[in-house]
Amino acid sequence: MENKSGFSNIGAVVAVRGSVVDIRFDVYLPPIYSLLHAENGEISIEVLAQIDAHCVRGIALTPTQGLSRGTVVEDTGGPLKAPVGKGIISRMFDVFGNAIDREGEVSNVAWRTVHRAPPPLARRSTKSEIFETGIKVIDVLMPLERGGKAGLFGGAGVGKTVLLTEMIHNMIGQQEGISIFCGIGERCREGEELYRDMKTAGVLPNMVMVFGQMNEPPGSRFRVGHAALTMAEYFRDDEHRDVLLLIDNIFRFIQAGSEVSGLMGQMPSRLGYQPTMGTELAGLEERIANTDTGAITSIQAVYVPADDFTDPAAVHTFSHLSASIVLSRKRAGEGLYPAIDPLQSSSKMATPGIVGDRHYRLAQEIRHTLAQYADLKDVISMLGLEQLSPEDRDVVSRARRLDRFFTQPFFTTEKFTGLKGKLVNRKDALDGCERILRDEFNDYPERVLYMIGSIDEAKRKVNSVKTTANAEPKSKPKPEPKPEPEVAHAADIHES
Repeated sequence: MENKSGFSNIGAVVAVRGSVVDIRFDVYLPPIYSLLHAENGEISIEVLAQIDAHCVRGIALTPTQGLSRGTVVEDTGGPLKAPVGKGIISRMFDVFGNAIDREGEVSNVAWRTVHRAPPPLARRSTKSEIFETGIKVIDVLMPLERGGKAGLFGGAGVGKTVLLTEMIHNMIGQQEGISIFCGIGERCREGEELYRDMKTAGVLPNMVMVFGQMNEPPGSRFRVGHAALTMAEYFRDDEHRDVLLLIDNIFRFIQAGSEVSGLMGQMPSRLGYQPTMGTELAGLEERIANTDTGAITSIQAVYVPADDFTDPAAVHTFSHLSASIVLSRKRAGEGLYPAIDPLQSSSKMATPGIVGDRHYRLAQEIRHTLAQYADLKDVISMLGLEQLSPEDRDVVSRARRLDRFFTQPFFTTEKFTGLKGKLVNRKDALDGCERILRDEFNDYPERVLYMIGSIDEAKRKVNSVKTTANAEPKSKPKPEPKPEPEVAHAADIHES
């Protein structure tokens, strides 16, 4: 029994405990990370430990139904591999590199191991560049780094996936790069909807999707991130293109690692997480880098268990990020979308040497204004706005207008909201914030700043309302006053 490479190494199953399989090899012991096949390739097992001179312990990447003691197992002679090449563009894959989009077999591809070392320090770029997203609040207060890692932190249902989808749309629209979407522990409904939406939006020709779905074994979910990174590294190193890698959700990667660790019998660490969590996360994150040939910029959704930011999964993820975008359930409840908390979110790029003095000064002034407003909210709720000093009232006015200006209609939600999506460059976003801070819009109602693109749209909104109001008396006759007797009769009834 030989595999395609002519390598032959046969073993037999000794024990099966759920997804954990012990296999005995008499001739040659497979190294760690070797991929083994059983039942004619239907069951795949990855070696994670060598128990003794003849036995290995592996984790199944597929369901193990039907596997029993004595089943013949074949060593493939190498680790798990992912397809790379131009043929993978606009396709959807599982962790093994099988196409799952019903578009036929993939051609014109090579296969590379998913276990790759990060680029050496000598090859990494030391230049810091801004990566514009077209989303006002992100570009102004927490600018992303080209070749950096940004985290989207938030609980369930506050808009992580919507924000990721909007970034895919904006990036492909304005950059000649490739987007790779990696779904770790995704619901199959979400994957199918995303595929359909991307196809409708016309961005699929520059996109690759890799999914390890929620119903798959933990070993499969744990490796899907490595498979997506292998594809991203091909476009960066061989094609010399910039790559936008979107991971939804990095917490599911840690969770899958925790399940694998528990199945392998390792002693759990703090809050039940695996003792190797820091190493496993670093092994994935350090491969995302900016080199002399191109950059992999990553935006990762991070589910925060019970909205607790002290959870070890959130803490470990924070340490790898150059920008943190925190989504707030309170802001989502107020209808301020994207529901990004400007005071909790931050970026290492927001320094004068990178973004420039004007941008830095404006961002600090915006944060200061919003922080003052947050402090005054308790006073307003107890005593009312009238009890504040004129200076504090001005701060509240500016902060409320900034909050509304930072809302933005998305292209990916057009069919739900009926509002046309807007892409705003960094210069227009900064100009709008500066004009609000200089009280140029104090006489304008707050609502005209809600869900607009650039600040000039607010002026156009007000002018159109004024034009409509002036035109109404000419086009409509004045309503006739009600007859006096009826009014008098109503008053009589009221008095009686």
